[in-house]
Amino acid sequence: MKNNFKYLSLSFLLIASLVGCQNDDYSLGDLTTPTNLVIETEVVGQNTENPNGDGSGKVNIRVSANDALSFKIGYNDVADLNAEVEFTSVPTTILNSLPTGTVQKKFTSLGLHTYRITVVAYGKGGTSTTATAEVQVVSNFSPDPSIVTYLTNDASKAWRVDKSVPGHFGVGPWIGATSPIWWSAAINEKVACCNCFYTSTFTFTKVASSNSFTIQSATPDGAFTKTGSLASIPGIPGSGDEGCYGYAGGTTAFSFIPSSTGIPLETPSTQTSILLSGSTTFIGYGSLQKEYEIMVITPDYMYLRAQGTETGNAWYLKLVPAN
Repeated sequence: MKNNFKYLSLSFLLIASLVGCQNDDYSLGDLTTPTNLVIETEVVGQNTENPNGDGSGKVNIRVSANDALSFKIGYNDVADLNAEVEFTSVPTTILNSLPTGTVQKKFTSLGLHTYRITVVAYGKGGTSTTATAEVQVVSNFSPDPSIVTYLTNDASKAWRVDKSVPGHFGVGPWIGATSPIWWSAAINEKVACCNCFYTSTFTFTKVASSNSFTIQSATPDGAFTKTGSLASIPGIPGSGDEGCYGYAGGTTAFSFIPSSTGIPLETPSTQTSILLSGSTTFIGYGSLQKEYEIMVITPDYMYLRAQGTETGNAWYLKLVPAN
């Protein structure tokens, strides 16, 4: 027993000696703030005849900085600088110890707009440097005439969510998938809890005299939505379960824009989106942002993809004519 205790004591002494010899230097090193943050822009199709680009709205953006480990980038229309900037990460590579990030942004607001680009470069230990640049770019877009005809009947046409088919409502990741791989509704999924989802109608009208478009969201049994900041329509309670909430609906303008969702061209999609104006209209679900990409449209069927108000979510809706 004494021998065991002796060996045990020697073991503790050896460990203590090793620990005592360690260099207790836990320094992260020099927390150098990124410097020389540069933002370079190239408007696609820009030339002497087209100083603001070819009308696609595409801008190639390259950012670089010394001692930067990563970047985030956000955009604002200069005419609406009070709007919150939504930042996204920029892919980075290391070239001769100089991190660089390149991304192509597709600005879809129709006409000529000036945008402010804000870039944050991050260094060791969370140090950061911010810079801004402005770019002026034009976006011109005319949808395929068949899309207008199918959606509006070249006059006025009402649509509703089609509860009779599986997958009439679903959710998946905004990036990395083009289908509702997280959840997909069964036939009549929301009838018991939220039948307003199926009784609401969305009427799209072509105003021939002004070559413009309007949408009317009619919600006789309330709007199907989440609450609080997750609702995209006003007057919804600040808290509560997903469900039907009293909402008067409304009529606003909408426009067709080139899709900004980033879905690859080879993916089945019209590459055309419906962009709603104002805050009193929505399509199907009152917790979505205002751009709805038309994946498929025929005279009798419409399949939409929209970004949810919950970051990272893509929602899918299947609609049919209401009449």
